[in-house]
Amino acid sequence: MRLTAVLMLAPFALAACGERAEEGAPTPAEAVSAAPAQSDAAPAAPRVLNAADLRRVCRAGLAGIHGQQLTDISIDGLDGEVVNASWRAPVDGGRRRAQCRVEGDLITWKPADAGDPQEARWMNQSGDPVTRFVLDGEAITINTTLPDGTTATETYAVATEQEAR
Repeated sequence: MRLTAVLMLAPFALAACGERAEEGAPTPAEAVSAAPAQSDAAPAAPRVLNAADLRRVCRAGLAGIHGQQLTDISIDGLDGEVVNASWRAPVDGGRRRAQCRVEGDLITWKPADAGDPQEARWMNQSGDPVTRFVLDGEAITINTTLPDGTTATETYAVATEQEAR
């Protein structure tokens, strides 16, 4: 009887001896979306984009995120800090619509025409890709990091005059 009890409890005792998993280890996307470390040498003030640059950055960001040509993304309007955009849907020829906003160097977006309320959310949660930008004159570089750590970089030339239409 005692032998049976010892044999039944042994697996539980051995399971407790295993290595502990690292708790709270950030995913690659979470690590990228974390605020960059500040340096004591040169404090950087966040750059606030004007309306024209906000439209340019969102246009390039949505093109990179959705695999579209820059010329296919139409800017439909600006509501405060949120850019409304649309493009021709590649599958059925309809229109896809999205909203875009910029926080620091981070681009976030949400589908504006999603039928499912679960999909009509800002794409800034831990399992979502992280999209950052670098604005250098007319060149906008879009860096996207997927949740598995895969990265993609695209550079677009977006003149301010293109957005004035």
